[in-house]
Amino acid sequence: MMQILIAMADICELDIDDPRWNDIEIEKLAETAFASVLKHHKLGADWQIGVLACSDDRIAELNDTYRDKNKATNVLSWPNFDLSPANAGEIPPPTGFDDSLGDIAISYDTCVQEAQLGGIAVQSHLTHLLIHSCLHLLGYDHETDADAQRMENLETELLAKLGIDDPYKNGADGGVHFG
Repeated sequence: MMQILIAMADICELDIDDPRWNDIEIEKLAETAFASVLKHHKLGADWQIGVLACSDDRIAELNDTYRDKNKATNVLSWPNFDLSPANAGEIPPPTGFDDSLGDIAISYDTCVQEAQLGGIAVQSHLTHLLIHSCLHLLGYDHETDADAQRMENLETELLAKLGIDDPYKNGADGGVHFG
């Protein structure tokens, strides 16, 4: 399996495990998505996020190993620090971590399939998944309705600033399910 390591503007370290990702500007999209999340939280760009751009087979292995779910998923996140707020629906604290926020794995197969089902550009859906996973690294989750609503609202706001339509409006998310 071909692997390419690319450093991106000191925010992201990208490991392309599936060569199909080379047809999508994932490095550029990741840089933009992560920078938008960090800017919103007034964190600047001096952070590290590892990204594994892989296939359904690889992400299914990771999902089984780390979550005991023997199936593919769109994206997985491993925060380096527990930044979860004390109470459901609260904003996670923007402190308590160093320059490495954590790691993300994203599946080409699932990302493309969800985009096609939703009738949206793969790049727009990929940007949504990258923003979503970066928010997980910063302590956001969707375990309760209040947390899910806060996270979805912030995703929608950040995507709008990037010129991307609301992925939750009228089921335009292509059947995306997080969790």
